[in-house]
Amino acid sequence: MKFVDEYRDAALVKKAAAELHRITTRPWVLMEICGGQTHAIMHYGIDQLLPPEIELVHGPGCPVCVTPLEQIDKALEIASRPDVIFTSYGDMLRVPGSSKDLLSIRAAGGDVRVVYSPLDAVKLAQANPDKQVVFFAIGFETTAPANAMSVVQARALGLKNFSVLVSHVRVPPAMHAILGSPRNRVQGFLAAGHVNAVMGYWEYPPIAAQYKTPMVITGFEPLDIMQGILQTVQQLEDGRFTVENAYKRAVTFAGNKPAQAVVEQVFQACDRKWRGIGTIPQSGWCLRPEFADFNAEVRFDVAAIQPEESPLCISGLILQGLKKPNQCPAFGKECTPEHPLGATMVSGEGACAAYYRYKRDLVPEMEIEVN
Repeated sequence: MKFVDEYRDAALVKKAAAELHRITTRPWVLMEICGGQTHAIMHYGIDQLLPPEIELVHGPGCPVCVTPLEQIDKALEIASRPDVIFTSYGDMLRVPGSSKDLLSIRAAGGDVRVVYSPLDAVKLAQANPDKQVVFFAIGFETTAPANAMSVVQARALGLKNFSVLVSHVRVPPAMHAILGSPRNRVQGFLAAGHVNAVMGYWEYPPIAAQYKTPMVITGFEPLDIMQGILQTVQQLEDGRFTVENAYKRAVTFAGNKPAQAVVEQVFQACDRKWRGIGTIPQSGWCLRPEFADFNAEVRFDVAAIQPEESPLCISGLILQGLKKPNQCPAFGKECTPEHPLGATMVSGEGACAAYYRYKRDLVPEMEIEVN
């Protein structure tokens, strides 16, 4: 299949790995900012092909993982109400709140439904005028356009029973927060290709220059990731700090302008809490005042909810690249995919879930799965 098979070619991956071994002369710490890339690295054993000097750490690029606990608790409160149909993507249903999750609400009789698009939730609102339909609008820049479009469509249809619980976050402010921290270890970034397919990467060059940190826009197949690592290390070894696009088949500098326009129409930048990390200024999107009628937090008066995080979970340190999942005392013990303490263990893009699934049984280097 075009753009799949050729990017899973074992010979090309090993060739890039050999070049990486040849050029690496010093220790370097790189962060992949995307949870999808983290899982690909674990699944294909890419970290096992790297020179020992190269360390990969895992950033806050899992949208489910960084959704703040208070937003989860607000979702649980709203979903518990008898007049509500609460809709969400499937990977949110088992994310633990302070005391339960959305699956528990559904088991207790709440009308919690999985949808594959926010526009499905709009259709549910049309079909159920006697119910309040709420969509849990989470994610990075990748999902923001569709979520914004659902609000635009609901307003055009005159729906009074549709609203969104918004928890959108943005990558550039998170990069600033990580690189500006006195505890920062990150020396190079693998940027998330799907985010940049929407937003472009025009925001990144000033960040790379300010912190002297190279960034390479990277895809999700084994060769994509290995090439992204290679280009990042080449810059570090050469003393260069620029932004390079290694995912040109999907990403342009300017990005998707129509998608950006609908996001700009519906959302505005705001301070946002990140689960396990805290508040990052101007790192989120919230509804503009002209769309306030679609704000589920206001409609259901849940703004004052106070959460209670598990004291055992160190997901915040993991999301900042300061700890690895298997350095958590609860990893694989008190915290498993069946009984997660934090979102990083249950999400399909969570670093802890990736380590639990793949890290304990990585195949030898010559037998790495690439097909």
